[in-house]
Amino acid sequence: MVSPNPIGQPIEILLIEDNPGDVRLTLATFRAGGVRNRIHVSSDGEDAMAYLRREGKYAGAAMPDLILLDLNLPRKSGREVLAEIKADPQLLHIPVVVLTFSQAETDILQTYDLHAHSYLTKPLLLDQVMKTIQSIEQFGLVIVKQPAT
Repeated sequence: MVSPNPIGQPIEILLIEDNPGDVRLTLATFRAGGVRNRIHVSSDGEDAMAYLRREGKYAGAAMPDLILLDLNLPRKSGREVLAEIKADPQLLHIPVVVLTFSQAETDILQTYDLHAHSYLTKPLLLDQVMKTIQSIEQFGLVIVKQPAT
């Protein structure tokens, strides 16, 4: 179970995405929604797992409260990353939202079988992301949003 985040404290988000354009789009989507959480980006599956396991240069990394995961990654696929996360007792509690271009029924079923929290297809629309974030908030995460100006 996810431990509640103190109100007003930004959560840690790990975005696992290899496409720089998709990284920029995702970050822009969060900014447009007024979300001001800390986001770390890993560009491949092996780097992401090193981050999550706090190995090497990531020894002092903050554990993410939420993972946004692309399925098509170099070095280790998103499916492999998801399976490893959900098989690790120290990581399995972290909600994983899959972000991908694939609309294949087999991909959708496989990721839910691996216990992904949500499955979103790209291109991401702000309302899709915000609805997913709101559903994740019900599990105890507080996504910090800036007040509307």
